[in-house]
Amino acid sequence: MGQLTSKRNRLDPGIAHAQSSTSDGGPPTYASQHFDGSNQSQHPNLRIHRMSIISDNSSVTDHKGNMELQKSSLYRTIDRVPKLDHYSNTLPHKQAKTRPSLAALRKAFKDAEGGSQGPNGTAGSEAIEGENEEPTDSKPNAPVKLGWVVGVQIRCMLNIWGVIMFLRLSWITSQAGILLTWVMVFLSVTVTITTVLTISAIATNGKTVSGGPYFMVSRSLGPEIGGPIGLIFAVANALSSALNAVGFAEVVRDLMASYGTTIVDSTNDVRIVGVITMTALLLISFAGMEWESKAQMLFFVALMISFIGYTVGTIIPQTPVKQSQGIFGYKSEIFLANLLPDWRGPSGDFFQMFAIFFPATNGILTGVNISGDLKDPNVGIPKGTLLAVFWTTLSYLALPITVGSCVVRDASGNITDHISANFTGPCTGLACNFGWNFTDCISTQSCQYGLANNLQVPLSPSVSASFHLITLGVFAASLSSSLSYLVSAPKIFQCLCRDNIYPYIGFFEKGYGKSDEPLRAYILTYIICLIFVCIAKLDIIAALISNFFLCSYVLINFTCFHASITNSPGWRPSFKYYNNWICMYGALSSLILMFLLTWWAALVTIIVVFLLFLYSSYKKPKVNWGSSVQAGTYNMALSYSVSLSSVEDHVKNFRPQCLVLTGPPNQRPALVDFVGCFTKRTSLMICGDQQTHPQRTTDWLVKWMNKRKVRSFYTPIMANSLRGGTQNLLQASGLGKLKPNTLILGFKSNWKDSSPDNLEDYNFILTYWTSCNPGLDLCSKTQQLALHLTFPPLVESAEGISEKSDSDQIKTVFQNDQGKKNIDIYWIADDGGLTLLVPYLLTKRKHWRKCKVRVFIVGDEQNMEERQKEMLELLKRFRLDFQEVIVMTDTEKQPNPKKYVETTFTTIQISLNWNLQDTILFCSCSCVGVSRSLPVPQSDCPSSFYMAWLDALTCGLHCPALLIRGNQEDVLTYYCE
Repeated sequence: MGQLTSKRNRLDPGIAHAQSSTSDGGPPTYASQHFDGSNQSQHPNLRIHRMSIISDNSSVTDHKGNMELQKSSLYRTIDRVPKLDHYSNTLPHKQAKTRPSLAALRKAFKDAEGGSQGPNGTAGSEAIEGENEEPTDSKPNAPVKLGWVVGVQIRCMLNIWGVIMFLRLSWITSQAGILLTWVMVFLSVTVTITTVLTISAIATNGKTVSGGPYFMVSRSLGPEIGGPIGLIFAVANALSSALNAVGFAEVVRDLMASYGTTIVDSTNDVRIVGVITMTALLLISFAGMEWESKAQMLFFVALMISFIGYTVGTIIPQTPVKQSQGIFGYKSEIFLANLLPDWRGPSGDFFQMFAIFFPATNGILTGVNISGDLKDPNVGIPKGTLLAVFWTTLSYLALPITVGSCVVRDASGNITDHISANFTGPCTGLACNFGWNFTDCISTQSCQYGLANNLQVPLSPSVSASFHLITLGVFAASLSSSLSYLVSAPKIFQCLCRDNIYPYIGFFEKGYGKSDEPLRAYILTYIICLIFVCIAKLDIIAALISNFFLCSYVLINFTCFHASITNSPGWRPSFKYYNNWICMYGALSSLILMFLLTWWAALVTIIVVFLLFLYSSYKKPKVNWGSSVQAGTYNMALSYSVSLSSVEDHVKNFRPQCLVLTGPPNQRPALVDFVGCFTKRTSLMICGDQQTHPQRTTDWLVKWMNKRKVRSFYTPIMANSLRGGTQNLLQASGLGKLKPNTLILGFKSNWKDSSPDNLEDYNFILTYWTSCNPGLDLCSKTQQLALHLTFPPLVESAEGISEKSDSDQIKTVFQNDQGKKNIDIYWIADDGGLTLLVPYLLTKRKHWRKCKVRVFIVGDEQNMEERQKEMLELLKRFRLDFQEVIVMTDTEKQPNPKKYVETTFTTIQISLNWNLQDTILFCSCSCVGVSRSLPVPQSDCPSSFYMAWLDALTCGLHCPALLIRGNQEDVLTYYCE
């Protein structure tokens, strides 16, 4: 079919022009095409479709998009053109713009072909009215969105350049030496860079909204893993905010002490300043992301100025005052002396130093934490984070070299320790080579200056060109990091609260303003920060944070690894520079570091995560995020199903895989519950439903079974008869070796009122199954129990499941504890052992485990003891714990005719005398279940007679009766081969 040209003056005169709608932004309208029959002779082979899409705008030539629509083929439908908004249905709190359904499309064509027109001459307008309405997304006050430089790179750099760099890195260098400090830096970067690559891959696998790492992990691994990591990571960010506030407070305290000023004492001054700082930062965060980002830019400029001041300070000539404090400028001797470690004090250990240093690199996730406030997270997160890691790594490698090449480990700070020209006394330490004698303070361990004693060497006015510039830089680093974490933690926690995974936290999900700011979560984070600020110990908080962040890195890296190996078609990250095995390395290395740093904290963290995981697994949140766990489960199921198909069947592995002819399962709850008792966690169960026309919704019935805790598949099939439906179910149900081998159906209690055709179909099922399949169960009384109960008809739809419907479910006897009653087995015919196996499986379940199983067999008085011993020996070899065997010796006697005067059997002899029925009624009157062999009808046995025969076998019993017949193949064995 030819293409329409986009200009009207080029259209064929035989083709009518499409009517255009004058409304902007609304759904497209449609019009019938009017064909001028006079022009048909000019184009005899031309076919004109009566339905054409109409432009949203009055002029199709004014807009490029509408011109493209006009260039489509003559076969124009009312389909929507591909649009991004149509695929946003998976985002939280979002609703996808609707497309017309297939029914609407077909109806519109049908109306158009019929010539029906709406009031405006449009065809089928009522069919599409409301179908294609798209919600207008007008947002005059759009929230502020940040670019990748301000929102990711600068924010990450500020957080990585935290208080650890200024307040602890020089001290760590004095303890570990330059080489081991570099090892710490590279080890940290190895862990963080793999996490950055991982988070970049996850962030580019779809649109990322608020919630940061929690959102990504939970949507990849599900709520069971995402919930714990959300709580842990939110707390970790709160602790990081407190850490940087404490670092800022320490600098302020020392600054006041240098001027001889204190508020209370050294420790309480840190607490007071820390609380005031957190309060001020909280007010800034309340102002919104726009003001917060402006404050971060000011902090960044201040930090750059302080770096320049520090660099200049290491280059300029050193005065005698600087030299008395151990600062001599760049000297090769000092560099070599500080190259190796010199552990001092109780904290002199590599991993303790590493635990203090590692939080300095935790800022890599700062940009991810505010992913909902970024313009383009898919581009900004990888690009900004990687550049931030690159520049900060260079700075962390440069600082140990510069400070380790200029400052000795020990110095007194006393200007009189300068060695005079006529000095002849002893001198200890590297400073002796530069004309200074610090022997006294070194021998008494009372030195107050040098790398090993002054924790804030970069802040020292002796090192820096300007003390005030460096102080400004420390203020900027600590305050910016504290502010960033204070903003991140509430946003993560808000996303967690909205997912409703844990109870009692929904109060904090509420957002305010155009940016949906979580003010309530801000207050909660502020309170947590105050608690840890009051600890006022920087090193203790740093060790705790290291553990929490490493736990987060473990799960983030494992998320990417798991998503990669599942090969899910939905895993399509646009960031390609990652590898699943590198991700696994990142996860394992982070886990190992957790225990190497603080083993008890790692153990506590893992226990907390495990308990939260158990809670989520038990509660099963009603969410479906298409996690990689689902993809992994599918892969495992598929792989095992395929591999199982190549394994030959063995009698030791036989299990009854049941096809249960329930119809709608909720209409036969007793039958469903009974079969679920012995198939749950053991074997396959499929509820088959034969329908004459589509009327029942599969999802609703599956939910109904799940609420009853019945593990079963539901398979509806279209058929016009019971015989045809059963045959189709037998042939189509299952997959590979997971196919039914046991048919279970309820007894046809209304057989007397049924037509001969219905009886023939019912009997055909029995004959057909036993002739081609391993086993048959006929549950004759279970169906009757269900019929004696009251239950609602199936009138609900898939949306009908509600909390109220839970109370409408019928409670059957099989949901109760059966107590210490008997289960009687009448093993009359040897059909392979299925009659014994099913009751045994029942006794393995909680409600039936107290029951005692008795086995009845046929014999005579002469060989009764021999038959009993033989059967006990057989049961022992079968490893069936059935200790009571009863031999029936009166089965050949004539029954009491008065009992059967109303039946059709008074004058009919059958292969097994009906006196057996007297025995069953007498011995099994108080049992909870009866299992007996199903008689096989002769080929000339009428259907009505066979149904009467089965009815008489169980009449008078007040418990479920199972009539079981195998196909003569073994389902039990006593061989171990």
